Amino acid sequence: YTPGTPHPIDLAEQDWHLRPYQRQAVDAFTDGGSGVVVLPCGAGKTLVGAGAMADTKTTTLILVTNTVSARQWRDELLKRTSLTPEEIGEYSGQAKEVKPVTIATYQILTAKRKGQYAHLALLDALDWGLIVYDEVHLLPAPVFKLTADLQARRRLGLTATLVREDGREGDVFSLIGPKRFDAPWKEIESQGFISPAACYEVRVDLPAGERLEYAAAADDERYRLAATAPAKIGVVKDLVARHAGEQTLVIGQYLDQIDEIARALGAPQITGATPVDEREELYRGFREGQIPVLVVSKVANFSVDLPEASVAIQVSGSFGSRQEEAQRLGRLLRPKQSGNTASFYTLIARDTVDQDFAQNRQRFLAEQGYSYTILDADKLAA
Repeated sequence: YTPGTPHPIDLAEQDWHLRPYQRQAVDAFTDGGSGVVVLPCGAGKTLVGAGAMADTKTTTLILVTNTVSARQWRDELLKRTSLTPEEIGEYSGQAKEVKPVTIATYQILTAKRKGQYAHLALLDALDWGLIVYDEVHLLPAPVFKLTADLQARRRLGLTATLVREDGREGDVFSLIGPKRFDAPWKEIESQGFISPAACYEVRVDLPAGERLEYAAAADDERYRLAATAPAKIGVVKDLVARHAGEQTLVIGQYLDQIDEIARALGAPQITGATPVDEREELYRGFREGQIPVLVVSKVANFSVDLPEASVAIQVSGSFGSRQEEAQRLGRLLRPKQSGNTASFYTLIARDTVDQDFAQNRQRFLAEQGYSYTILDADKLAA
């Protein structure tokens, strides 16, 4: 491998240490040279990245899914390593800093101006010795091609699930390298490093009028009609009341549904339109317990650290995406100070494509050892 420009990086392990499986993951990567590490959400993938940086001691480019994630990486590296603020740069829609450790978003790399990739020079800006791909299963297709030139560098891919709905898992391996380490979710849970979770599928009946509308709808409209069934809003209110006093996320796919639920609950919401600073403020309020219920779109699926979230209510999603199901459960797996079991609810319109998609979504988690308890919405309030 191209060694890259040397840069001193050490772990600041005074009051913490890499967990045994994190150390194994770092060693497996370092010995192998490049590859992918698969760990559950909440199991500390960022620390594996920091450990790899401390082992290789070279200029590092970290590619992440969004600006919120970039800032969480920055905060974690400042806390866990010898790096100073002057050594870490953010390269995103909001800042264009190139430092010995630079954190860039996938979006900025794939942004085009006049038909050209405007920020491609970033890939050659410094003599990078290590490239870290956070949430590597989300690599946008153009990045596969763009980063082919980086093959001479060490590459570390971090992910909770290598499932891709477009079937391009093989492209991840050809770009990054083979799977170097994989820890089953339940195994990490049994060691007490991630929170135990109970999964529930709550089946909601469509009223006669909506069922007729659903039956008459075109195939491409049916999922939206079933997923955004107004009957789900009352169930969400029942579940929030049932878990009063717990930090609760309500997660949806459709913006009008998110609006409606946020109004019904009197809770703040975060969508793609929410400015980054406002998102960070709301996430901080949620983390500190000032905001007990937060309604979010799919922007919260990835790389958002909300350790005290103990309840998630999923009202709609990206069709049958197993990857999304795993990421959404992952929002709850950060270990809780209370030690309580987390609760993951998926609301399904009974006997519709919503129910069919749910079965596919649950497949990955079933393979990880999770099971879903089927609940009837009518009996829930009782």
